[in-house]
Amino acid sequence: MIRLYDYWRSSASYRVRIALAMKDVAYERHDINLLAGEQSGDANRARNAQGFVPTLEVDGQSIGQSLAIIDYLDSAFPEPPLIPRDPIARAQTLQRALVIAADIHPVNNLRILKRLGTMGIDQAARDDWYRHWIGEGFAALEAMAGNGPYLGGDAPDLSDLCLVPQMYNARRLETPLDAYPRLVAIDAALMALPAFAAAHPDNFSPPS
Repeated sequence: MIRLYDYWRSSASYRVRIALAMKDVAYERHDINLLAGEQSGDANRARNAQGFVPTLEVDGQSIGQSLAIIDYLDSAFPEPPLIPRDPIARAQTLQRALVIAADIHPVNNLRILKRLGTMGIDQAARDDWYRHWIGEGFAALEAMAGNGPYLGGDAPDLSDLCLVPQMYNARRLETPLDAYPRLVAIDAALMALPAFAAAHPDNFSPPS
């Protein structure tokens, strides 16, 4: 039995949902409401010591951190591969993925934005902060993008799974994207794939 504990608009959760869809893995989904603080509750901390989402439970064993989860899925369900086996290609894929997962996302996640609010930084300034770090990372990724339809070249890889949720966040925060035509084109190509479309947050949003 595979269970996913996630939040519909969490970009880290979105990455994992794409991987599960790409590999056609059946799972049971459980929503953890970040806005209600459920991630910090005892039940979630029992499965995820950091009090984060997502968490993947596999036969009673818990895995946190989206890249670790995707690495597990890539080992347990090899097709289609998301992380290359060739050492150089693997390192380059991780490099692109970590621009988002290590450099953009951590400084823009909910707990950081809340902390900025407690320091007296208003919403407009927090939104500007968010867009700034997206711009820094996207400028680097635009330079890294090759000529293939995806960041991974001819087939999506781990870095593409990180890109799509970050593009979703960028648009939600009204980040200008004119300077990143390759990323915009890659995002459009990825969203035309059924697995990426199926994992979109709108498909999991709670009823209003």
